[in-house]
Parts: sequence; C-alpha cells; structure tokens
Amino acid sequence: MPEAAREARSVTGRLVVLVVVLLVAVALYASGLHEHLDFETLRRHRTALQDWVAAHQVLSVVVFMAAYAASVAFSVPGAVWLTVGGGFLFGTWAAAASVVIAATAGATGVFLLARYVTGDAWRARLGEGRLGRMVAGMESGFRDNALSTMLVLRLIPLFPFWLVNLVPAVLGVPLGTYIVGTALGIIPATMVFASIGAGLDEVLARGEAPDLSILWDPAVLGPLLGLAALAALPMVYKAWKGRRGA
Repeated sequence: MPEAAREARSVTGRLVVLVVVLLVAVALYASGLHEHLDFETLRRHRTALQDWVAAHQVLSVVVFMAAYAASVAFSVPGAVWLTVGGGFLFGTWAAAASVVIAATAGATGVFLLARYVTGDAWRARLGEGRLGRMVAGMESGFRDNALSTMLVLRLIPLFPFWLVNLVPAVLGVPLGTYIVGTALGIIPATMVFASIGAGLDEVLARGEAPDLSILWDPAVLGPLLGLAALAALPMVYKAWKGRRGA
C-alpha cells in the first residue's frame, strides 16, 4: 500500500476514534447523570447506598472505581461529589485509595487517546515558524521538568483536570512520568474530600450540608501550596544552574 494511502487510513482511524469518544462524552452529558452528583442525591439515597455497599462490599468498590474512571475519561462533571460519596460509603482511606487508582486510570486513558489522535504529524505541520518554535520550546521545557511540572499542576487546581490530562500527551511527557505525577499529585486533595465524605453522617444528623470550599481554606491550601513549592524546586534549581553555566 502506498505511503500516502497508509497515512490517509491512519488519519481516518484517529478521527473515527476521536468522534466516537466525543459522542459518548456528549451523550453522557446530555443524559443529565452529572446533575445527580450532588449532596441532595447522597442525602436522599444514603440508606439504600449504605445497605447495598454492606451487602456487596467488593462489588461496590469495583463499580465505584469503574464509574469514577469513566467520569474522568469522559470529563463528566461531578468528580468532587464522587470523591465525597466514596468517603461516605467506604471511609477516608479506602475511598482515597480507590479514587487515586480510578482517577489515574481515567486520566491515563485520556492521555493515551490524545497521544494516539495527535500523533507526531501535527509537529511537522507547525513547521519552523514562530508557532512551531514556541511549541518546540514548550515541549522541551515540559519534558525537562516533566515530573515536577505534573506534580505542581495536580497539586494546585488552577487548571481544569481534563486540560492537564491532555497537554502532557501533546507535549511528549513520558507515560510513566505522567502516571506517577498524576497519582502522587492528586492524593492530598483526594484525602481532603474523602475525609469530608467520611464525616457526612454527622453533617446530615445536624441538618447541614458539607462545605466543599474547605479546599481554599488557608489551613488546607497552605500545605498544598507548600507541596507544590517543593515539587517546583527541581525546576528552579535547573533554571538557576543553567543561568550560572551560561
């Protein structure tokens, strides 16, 4: 088969995969399932959920992790409430472990999809112009500090989770680095929201709603920023060393 025909088939295959994924994501969003991922749903169905988890302990964890991974893979809103719900049903530690594994799996799926769909052809199309040089510089800088950058992006929720899933794939971050950076970087915030869920029974008994803005409380945000600063130290050191050697 001629090279041009192979390339055309490859591009077509990538487009088909992308369209299918987008259609599934749109269908999930249009179904309105994410609208039920809230405090009211937990309050209304808490007894039924607790009873089902008690009767199907292993299956409930598997179903929860599969649902969480799918919500991340298809960028369904409401992951915070899934984490809170996990803490409510399984306790802080079991929920946090399940969420970290499931979220990392879902994010890795997005990463691999983005890498497959974009391939290397887009770099060639950018050429040697200003945009091409800028992207090449970003790619080089990201790769040189891949783990540190991933940790900072995951620890500080300044950018949408789905965007941080995509950009590293486009900029050539190694898969192993991406997985480690994602898994480690989401642990602190996951622990916070899972612990909120674990204390939800007491909140419900008082007739109150959980305060999810706690992540922005200085007592919580401060340590997260501190961890991010530690993660950024290798980048700062490399930049400082590069200037001294220049």
